[in-house]
Amino acid sequence: MAGEKRFSTSMFGFRKSDVNLYIEKMLKEFDDRLKEKDDEINSIKNQLREYKAKYEDVNRKYEEISNEQHKIASALITAQESAKNILEDAKNKALEEKKRMDRLIEEEKEKLVDMRAEFMELKSKVIDILRKYDRQLEEVIDEIEGNISNIDRITDDELIDDRIA
Repeated sequence: MAGEKRFSTSMFGFRKSDVNLYIEKMLKEFDDRLKEKDDEINSIKNQLREYKAKYEDVNRKYEEISNEQHKIASALITAQESAKNILEDAKNKALEEKKRMDRLIEEEKEKLVDMRAEFMELKSKVIDILRKYDRQLEEVIDEIEGNISNIDRITDDELIDDRIA
């Protein structure tokens, strides 16, 4: 072995002081290494605590974000459903309003047809009345003309009678 220690020999074996020195040296090296390992373990434990704290912080933030995400998703779903309901209501109201307007238009068309018929009837009556008055006027004019002719004749006859007499 590379790190093998050779002891000097004495009468009944190895020299005790060399062995003791070696054991003390080994114990000191072992203690130093053990201390280094303890320091390394403590450092790793500290890092582990830091990582755990960071993990817990990240995990807490993740849960908060996840909760917020869930809330936002719920809000979006609710908003989407509300928008869908509003659109559906608006469509239904628009259809109802269109039907109502169609009925009103139809009623107004019927009124127009009735008014047109009434107008035509009134027009016919007015024309009949005007024709009647026109005939009556012609009769009156004929009568007046006849009376004027009679007056002219009477006046002419009187003039003739006055001349004869």
